[in-house]
Amino acid sequence: MSVGSDLVCAFAVGAIPLLHFAGALHFWLLCALMALEGLAATPGRTARYVLVPDLAERAGTTLTRAASLFDAVQRGARMAGAALAGLLIALVGAESVLLLDAATFGTSALLVALGIRGIRAAEPVRGAAPVSLTTYRAELRETYAFLLRARLLLAVSVMVMVTNGLDQGWNAVLLPVHAERELGGATQLGLLTASFGAGGLLGALLYGAVGHRFPRRAVFTVAFVLAGAPRFVVAALTGSALPLAATMALGGLAGGMLNPILTTVTYERVPQELRSRVSGALTAGCELAMPLGGLGAGLLVDAAGARGALLAVGAAYLATTLSPLVFPVWRTMDTAEVPQKSDELTREGAGAAR
Repeated sequence: MSVGSDLVCAFAVGAIPLLHFAGALHFWLLCALMALEGLAATPGRTARYVLVPDLAERAGTTLTRAASLFDAVQRGARMAGAALAGLLIALVGAESVLLLDAATFGTSALLVALGIRGIRAAEPVRGAAPVSLTTYRAELRETYAFLLRARLLLAVSVMVMVTNGLDQGWNAVLLPVHAERELGGATQLGLLTASFGAGGLLGALLYGAVGHRFPRRAVFTVAFVLAGAPRFVVAALTGSALPLAATMALGGLAGGMLNPILTTVTYERVPQELRSRVSGALTAGCELAMPLGGLGAGLLVDAAGARGALLAVGAAYLATTLSPLVFPVWRTMDTAEVPQKSDELTREGAGAAR
């Protein structure tokens, strides 16, 4: 899945400059290629995510450190990639950079194809029921039945779904509007984004080094509070970039600790045979509110102004991130129990597949 995903993404991205050179790149075709890239990318990311526990075991490192490194590498690549792309576009042009981007997808496919061998989670499932709509329904039902029983994972999914939507409103609307109206434009916006990204990279590495020594729930709650509401409040109450940059650097540092904790908790609680499906369901749930986040933030800016929208979204973010202090299910975050599928679910899934 990872190799196939990367190859499709390489085709979709690489086709854009080639069609441009041929004079055949229409806007609808560009949209279709971007949709194809987005459709193919998520299964590949999920597949690589699923491999991390077995890779950590093979490497002889702890799951917490492997999850932290995995997240740190992604954050570092996103932070460096944007800056590198801007530099290369100025030097060689956007078309050449897109061809280079396509080549990196091909390189990723080659690395996974040649480097991931002898890993249990990377091998095909032998003796599974043939792929069909009936099988899919049975597996989907089994996956969501597991999530409903695993109440901590369900709480995580709901919380991250809400905060992802609020973050999308910040990134797509509130921060750009604030940067344009109060801070001076794109240069300050880039500085703020880089501050948050650099903090996130450092936070992920820091948690991998020493985070396992501290209670997860305490670190998670404090980190989420620091990563969320303060930037909205500072943006609403100040009109200069420096205080907001410092706040976002601190927020990024705290935010970099969140994904390693959530990843470790997920790996510890999901049986290997359900790992792919549960990871896909969690990803879908976490991204569900994102399309609504930008729209809601835009409507709030029109209705209440930028400052009112910032304070309203910040208040919603704070209320959401305080939920681990309110609901008892979050107290189980520091345990490492792995729920097993019930006999009833196993029989139901097998019967539906037959």
